[in-house]
Amino acid sequence: MNKKFFLVLLISLITVDFAYSQYDKQQFFFRGRQFLIEGKYTQAIENFNILITLDSKLNEAFFFRGIAKYNLGDFLGAQLDFDQTLKINPLYTPAYHYRAITLSRIGKYDLALKDLEEAVDLRPSYTGLYFSRGVTYFLSQQFEKAVQDFNKFIRHEPRVADAYLNRGASFLFLGDTIKALSDYNTAINLNRFDPEGYVRRSRIYLMQNNLPGAIQDLDKAINLDTANTFAYFNRALAKYNNKDINGALGDLEMVLRQDPGNALTLYNRALIRSQIGDYNNALDDYDKVISINPNNVLAYYNRASLFMQLGRHRDAMDDYSKAISLYPDFANAYMNRSYVKNQLGQFTSAKSDYEIAQKKIRDYKTMTGDSVKISAFADTTKKYDRLLALDADFAKKDFNNNLLQYKDVDIRLKPLFKFRADQTKKALMALDKQHEDKNSELFISQIPVPVRLSSETTNLSADQLQILIDAVDRKLRMGKDSRTLFAKALLESNLKQFNTALECYNQAIDLDPEQTFYYINRGALQSEMIDFISSMESNVQVLTLDNAGATRAKVQEQTTRSYDYTAAIHDMKRAVELSPDFPYTYYNLGNLYCMSNDLPESIIQYTKALELYPYLGEAYYNRGLVLIYLKDKEKGCIDISKAGELGISDAYNVIKKYCSEEPK
Repeated sequence: MNKKFFLVLLISLITVDFAYSQYDKQQFFFRGRQFLIEGKYTQAIENFNILITLDSKLNEAFFFRGIAKYNLGDFLGAQLDFDQTLKINPLYTPAYHYRAITLSRIGKYDLALKDLEEAVDLRPSYTGLYFSRGVTYFLSQQFEKAVQDFNKFIRHEPRVADAYLNRGASFLFLGDTIKALSDYNTAINLNRFDPEGYVRRSRIYLMQNNLPGAIQDLDKAINLDTANTFAYFNRALAKYNNKDINGALGDLEMVLRQDPGNALTLYNRALIRSQIGDYNNALDDYDKVISINPNNVLAYYNRASLFMQLGRHRDAMDDYSKAISLYPDFANAYMNRSYVKNQLGQFTSAKSDYEIAQKKIRDYKTMTGDSVKISAFADTTKKYDRLLALDADFAKKDFNNNLLQYKDVDIRLKPLFKFRADQTKKALMALDKQHEDKNSELFISQIPVPVRLSSETTNLSADQLQILIDAVDRKLRMGKDSRTLFAKALLESNLKQFNTALECYNQAIDLDPEQTFYYINRGALQSEMIDFISSMESNVQVLTLDNAGATRAKVQEQTTRSYDYTAAIHDMKRAVELSPDFPYTYYNLGNLYCMSNDLPESIIQYTKALELYPYLGEAYYNRGLVLIYLKDKEKGCIDISKAGELGISDAYNVIKKYCSEEPK
């Protein structure tokens, strides 16, 4: 969905007044929609959460919360809110419209089109529906239908530049460059300050080999938006074709300054560097490309050619072999590997590779139609050292999202809950759902230092902690009691004095073996001791997700040592025995089992925590990560969405990377 047009639709909706019987509802609704207008989406969600608590049948509250989630990239969460909106009010047209937009973003085009048909039936005069349906038709590659809908929209709204950009892109995919160019010209005339029109038109000029025209348009786009990486990338292609090698490298460098992990830009720079003899830097670029995208067959193929230039025949053979394993019909790779093997004296194997290549070439020449596309790597007439460009694609205006393929990202669980030294008094929002536990409140009131139950680190400085420790030590010299020992333990642990802290917890438990919270903190401490030691040894096992949402376990620095969390688990289980209704203990067990590689049991424990306290966002977050890790992506992303709804801001970073991918 075009972001600018989406914003117009959004503002037109949230400036409509709704009548409520209670003043509180009006206040929360006003705040929520104001946060939406200001782009403060997490704050908007907080207010709509309260509104839903006040009235669970208020369909507009779910609707606008869905819009906030959509803007945070939480498409699955947005869809669920739009579902609830329509469950309450099946005739609420905007919910069909926005659910369709959301469904199209996650590739469910048939369902999106069904929703748009429903919306058109309800409000046939609402022209914005034709714009959205045109986008959906485009995304589902129904370009002729996309043109028809954009025609309908333009008939009623002839001065919306984005509609011409979108129709022009549809014409381009239909092979009509004349109509596409005409639409791009119109879009530029309507909005001369939008770089997008110039970038689009430059692509047609590039196709027509009108390099001066393309460069002039891209210069204009960059003048309007000096951070437009898409414009720099395309200008690099134009300059390269215009024999301006240094200029092309300079523009690629501008892209990489903003997006160092941009695989396609690195690949193109590697090709140029190879062609000008800058072999070592070209190798560095190929290495980065392969690190980011280990299935990039052309990176292996071209790196192998570079190894040949450098006389590194065995490295070249390994890369050709990798290219062949990725694309078994890659005839050129067989031919080149045959040559390398001859250089290494492996004559029998070289002959075999040559014969395989010849067979694939013969098979390729007999193929027609789609079969040719499938086996294109068998075409030995094709060159694979040309710079790569993007296909024209109006629906993906954000170059960063199109081209970036991020390296693996270490996903860390939210930490254990324990009692921590902290002087912060959290300000509670009205109707904020807090877990109430009289035992823990009473316990906190009996500790001689300020503490609270939290998964966050203490906000006290080392000097402040030392002052509190000195005071506690003075009290202990007058006589030991379990609460004061507990206080000393949690203070010492913040200063990494683990042995002292552990001994104090042990003494506190000896004095009061039935106190639940002593076991929780001692178990957390034992886990922290393990994590501290492992971090010093660079041997922390974490959940690792790749950009496609696939998962695997990775131990940093390729080490294999594991650590034993049995003692910590034993303490948490003892805490469960003493206080079976305290949800944070089950949450902690979930973390400990996860770190012990017992992922199914960790899910069970997180679920128990949520059964006792359904508003524990950290439990949704961690369970979601584990589910994604176990390749149950749909359930995992629902959990991550719920965590974001409950205020876990990191959830939206996870959602953007692993739960909101658009179809390639």
